[in-house]
Amino acid sequence: MTDKLYSMKEAMLFTQRISQLSKALWKSIEKDWQQWIKPFDLNINEHHILWISYHLKGASISDVAKFGVMHVSTAFNFSKKLEERGLLRFSKKENDKRNTYVELTEDGEKILLDLMETYEPDKNAVFSGALPLRDLYGKFPDIIEMMAIVRNVYGDDFMEIFEKAFNNIETDFEDDNGSLRKRTQENRELV
Repeated sequence: MTDKLYSMKEAMLFTQRISQLSKALWKSIEKDWQQWIKPFDLNINEHHILWISYHLKGASISDVAKFGVMHVSTAFNFSKKLEERGLLRFSKKENDKRNTYVELTEDGEKILLDLMETYEPDKNAVFSGALPLRDLYGKFPDIIEMMAIVRNVYGDDFMEIFEKAFNNIETDFEDDNGSLRKRTQENRELV
């Protein structure tokens, strides 16, 4: 007899379902992501580091690794490549000499903003796959259950950073003739 509130069959079915669905989604996401960033001579890790650096404004390499779901050495090595290209700047804080921090340079921010302007939803398979749900329900899926699972695996800090990035997009960007553009300071104050 077991004191668990679930059966082994139930546990196996859930684990395998989410594993197979995640792998299928990731394969599609990875292909679309690589195609989107290819003209900017970036790989997924580099783009993700630029994204994180933009939203966290002076993130530590540890923060980049945690939010980027990558090993610290991966975060450091790809950040170093971005620094060599003039897209990131490394620094130490006066009160924290142990950690290395990264921030976007003007060129790094320009590439990231240019990338956002070139995003084409029609070329994104997962977006296209979600459109029928939006048409049916009037909104995209909230994915709240997936977010709850990720929160339980990676913690509240991860989800706070996750939400911060998307809140930044809500307040800092606007649709402009079919492109996503950074709002001017005046327009941000109106939001």
